[in-house]
Amino acid sequence: MDNIYQKAIEVATAMSVATPDNGVVLYSISFLPTKENKEQAFAYLEQHPDAMMIDQTECGQALIKMGLLNNHPELSSEQIAHVWKIASKRMIEQARGDIKAFVKNADSRSVFRSTELPTILQNPYIHTINGIDKFTFANSYFG
Repeated sequence: MDNIYQKAIEVATAMSVATPDNGVVLYSISFLPTKENKEQAFAYLEQHPDAMMIDQTECGQALIKMGLLNNHPELSSEQIAHVWKIASKRMIEQARGDIKAFVKNADSRSVFRSTELPTILQNPYIHTINGIDKFTFANSYFG
């Protein structure tokens, strides 16, 4: 078990999470009753092939190939979430421009609320979320 978890941590901390400027797409479905936000994010990606989610980065692809997209027989859901938080935080730290976020009713325990949003607010190269000033967005939706 530890070997797979350690390998996943290594992937999350080392592999590329590069995305185009103004091209990061986020969604939140953790602890929500529907997958509506995810469906909207994928629909957006179909219309904007220049945009990317973490799943499409080199790092995300490697984690998915390791079986970390949903449940893994040898890892807890907390371990899987921790790995994705590491990768996602790195992606947001490197992001530039506007972020597209499909995060309606995002739970405070979600990766978006616990990791991505605080990282967005700290990144001086990200100014807006969905075209709205990032601080205004954060306060309006989660303040």
